[in-house]
Amino acid sequence: MRTFVTYLVAGLLSVAMASTSASAQSSQIKPKVTKLQGGEPKTSIYIGNSFFYFNNGLPGHLTLMQKAANPAEKNAYRNTMTTIGGSGFDWHDVASYFRPDAIGRYSFDENNVVVFNKLDKLFDAAILMDCSQCPIHPQLQPIFESFAKKHAETVRANRAMPIFFMSWAYQDKPEMTQQLADQYTRVGNANDAFVIPAGLAFANSIAKRPDVNLYQPDKRHPSLAGTYLATATVYAALTNKSPVGNAYSAGLDAATVAHLQTVAWETVRAYYGE
Repeated sequence: MRTFVTYLVAGLLSVAMASTSASAQSSQIKPKVTKLQGGEPKTSIYIGNSFFYFNNGLPGHLTLMQKAANPAEKNAYRNTMTTIGGSGFDWHDVASYFRPDAIGRYSFDENNVVVFNKLDKLFDAAILMDCSQCPIHPQLQPIFESFAKKHAETVRANRAMPIFFMSWAYQDKPEMTQQLADQYTRVGNANDAFVIPAGLAFANSIAKRPDVNLYQPDKRHPSLAGTYLATATVYAALTNKSPVGNAYSAGLDAATVAHLQTVAWETVRAYYGE
């Protein structure tokens, strides 16, 4: 009898867990904003932490991908980052990043010549990422929500679009994927802001090809493949165009590039319901 009861309880728990898992998958929050008004932003500031600046910086990779896709307008693209290691939204004084004659005043062309930018406005968009745990940490989640609102208002006051970058789960904590996705989508919806589903792209890549390592040994920060996937996801989201076939490879092999580009495009289309 005891053995029967044990199996019965185990079976019921298994069904309950499967039901919970299915419910979590089906309850994913849908984004309200699924397209950018005004099309692709050609100039952006990336405000965040080391998840952005690892591997020589996601914005640099994005610029090269954009130029490869649109060489006729290659001089129009300008992406920069303002990052603090370990930082959350509340560490950043976003208003100061838009002060005149400061960030973005000059840049360097492909020949390393200084170019003084004649700017009608500093940036078309600001892409914001909180710390890796902040959106789902019980003590930090309220700060995430309040500063998402504050920063969105600041960015709009400076005639730029606020965009939230959905970060990825730790390699050893895959349950973070859906938690982060829901929280970023919630704040995006609350602030009528666009969200880039990079975290979902990481999970989708791992499901399809677990042999492609997206992480550093610390299981947190991105490998070069991870940064490339995040870049391709940003490109797909901002342009509403497929990155598949883009000539920029970041030095990765062709098979890996094709996989990451495909995952980025599939993830973006699925997230925005296209």
